[in-house]
Amino acid sequence: MSEHPHGAEPENPATAVPSTALAPPVGDNPATHPPRHVLAGPRAEKNVALALQGGGAHGAFTWGVLDYLIEDGRLGFEALTGASAGAMNGVVMLDGWLKGGPDGAREGLERFWREVSLDSDLGPASRSLFNTVLGLWKGNPVAEFWLKALTPSPYVSNPLNINPLRKALAAQIDFERLRAADTAGIYVSATNVWTGKLAVFERERLTVDHLMASACLPTVFQAVEIDGVPYWDGGYLGNPPLYPLHRGAETRDIVLVQINPVERRETPRTEREIQDRLNEITFNANLMRELRAIDFLDGLIEEGVLGQGQYRRVLVHRIDGTDALEDYNAASKLDARWRVFQRLRDKGRRAAEAWLGEHYDAIGRDCSLDLESAYQ
Repeated sequence: MSEHPHGAEPENPATAVPSTALAPPVGDNPATHPPRHVLAGPRAEKNVALALQGGGAHGAFTWGVLDYLIEDGRLGFEALTGASAGAMNGVVMLDGWLKGGPDGAREGLERFWREVSLDSDLGPASRSLFNTVLGLWKGNPVAEFWLKALTPSPYVSNPLNINPLRKALAAQIDFERLRAADTAGIYVSATNVWTGKLAVFERERLTVDHLMASACLPTVFQAVEIDGVPYWDGGYLGNPPLYPLHRGAETRDIVLVQINPVERRETPRTEREIQDRLNEITFNANLMRELRAIDFLDGLIEEGVLGQGQYRRVLVHRIDGTDALEDYNAASKLDARWRVFQRLRDKGRRAAEAWLGEHYDAIGRDCSLDLESAYQ
């Protein structure tokens, strides 16, 4: 199975991506010649690619972002990339769109988040375990119990490898139709346990196992084997990976939905605070490297050093959830109550509305994210 859009797994996609992947050659304007595979309603005027971070229960913020962007209708979506909860949001959205267009996508996202909430019909054991899979962080008694119970090895403490997410995804998503559809691309990241390299799985071969791999926390679940190869959470090496979008979509506009904070102006002191901050840094590290690489190559393009006008800049935009989630500590990534999901969804909708109001005109024209400040 290919783990890379072109059949090979990169040594380090954040630093070793060819310049042509980060700076696609100038060609026809995608706005006037839209790709066949774009997800677009009748009001769509511009096309973008979506990059969706994982972040446990905070992924409900991304649900809200997607819900508003779909409702607004002015953007079409050529491709999506994501890790963990971000990958699930992307796949659920795409599956819903295939079933019922924009309204089906919105309905599918709401159905998914309601199903995986603690208010759903999951049994008590599944509820507790799902509460743990939403993140690596401690913070409430139920999560504390499971985190301790599943340490040091899930092969001993969770021999049946119970994961309620699998059931919810398998029940909702028609993977056979998803693989066969002539529609937008989606790229799901995971970490190859044997090689320590990033793996990216494409829509054409996607199964529930790939989503389970993308969200596989090694302290909680046994590695997910695909074709005999074990995988862990994609957030370690690509949260989310940007490089598949450079060739997987014609648009040069990438909209990043970021929910993991880059900065925290306080020094962690307790064991839990230190671990929380280490996890946040780890899950942002490769994204920062990719943004740095894009910024570097964009500079060469502007200076005329690269391609002498034959390449286009990548235009990066960001809907930043870190301010909206400032009052939600890392432990809240474990909070799977429906009312919490609803609050996060509403925050995501407001953030998307504000971003469109401020930056819609920049799409297709300029980079609305200050890349240098984003990674420094």
